[in-house]
Amino acid sequence: MLAPKKAKYRKWQSGRRRGKRLNAPETRGITVAFGSYGIKALSQARVTSNQLEAARRALTRAGGKSAKIWTRIFPDRPFTQKAAEVGMGSGKGDVAGFVFDVRPGRVIFEIDGAPEAMAREALRKAGTKLPLKVRVVARE
Repeated sequence: MLAPKKAKYRKWQSGRRRGKRLNAPETRGITVAFGSYGIKALSQARVTSNQLEAARRALTRAGGKSAKIWTRIFPDRPFTQKAAEVGMGSGKGDVAGFVFDVRPGRVIFEIDGAPEAMAREALRKAGTKLPLKVRVVARE
């Protein structure tokens, strides 16, 4: 699974859950820049490294041998989890994994080198592995 090699801080603070800023459209990474087709997020979610890896595998399998794939996001935000049946208090839990906060408009994967029908179907299959609504987009 994807994880940063090293980090300045092991645990991040939670952040503030303000709906307007969290669901505000993304301003960076909103166009297909490397490939011919991509999947763009239509909703907001936290994508874990496991979900991203599952989507990447589905995309690789369905894309064929000639397809080149780009992953445009990287999970660098740690999330913590306390053990089962542990009481409240006594500090924050251990780091359980890494996530990326996806906001609407962000391009997540791109593909090139595959026929249009195959590329669209591969991206559709990869999108089903992600916890958000996505749309297959073509390069402008």
